[in-house]
Amino acid sequence: MNHTVYLYVFDTMSDWEIGYVAAELNSGRYFRQGLAPAKIVTVGIEKTPVTTMGGLKIMPDITVDECSIKSVDALILPGGNTWTEAIHVPILKMAEMCVKEGIVVGAICGATFGLAQAGLLDSRWHTSNDLAYLKMICPSYTGEEYYKVESAVADGKLITASGVAPLEFSVHVLKVLDVFSPKTLDAWYRLNKTHEPKYFYELMSSIQ
Repeated sequence: MNHTVYLYVFDTMSDWEIGYVAAELNSGRYFRQGLAPAKIVTVGIEKTPVTTMGGLKIMPDITVDECSIKSVDALILPGGNTWTEAIHVPILKMAEMCVKEGIVVGAICGATFGLAQAGLLDSRWHTSNDLAYLKMICPSYTGEEYYKVESAVADGKLITASGVAPLEFSVHVLKVLDVFSPKTLDAWYRLNKTHEPKYFYELMSSIQ
């Protein structure tokens, strides 16, 4: 079963927030045996180059209108400075469809504001950068009782994360897509979190 991962790209997107997860999905270097790497498809509002916060230029592979997402796929929404603007309504409508149909949606940092504004966090466990800030940015948001003060939260196939937790965000996405064995995922996370060499050896032995 090959996964296609749709990565939403737009001006000001926080490129580092999806660095870990995009690299592991695209390379497949630690995937379970027999699993092919995921196909990363960049999705833009239009087919014109976008400039990330890091100054990288990305030409979207397809537009939102051309995106036909299926149950084995995933939609990744990075942070950025413009999530409360109307330009993101089309991708948020797609995110809503995905959530309803049980398709993986991962939103980090500013993307959680977009989901909150679209009403997608009002009755699902989630997190963001800060609850008070989320309420201030999104006055229509009513999901406070479902907010968890954690770096990343999964509610079924909906994953939300704080902008300072790209590693934890990646762990949840990799876990829900089931592309790493539990041992591999644990060693991968601990290596990146603690920088201790022993976890590198654990990681290598887990994929033998």
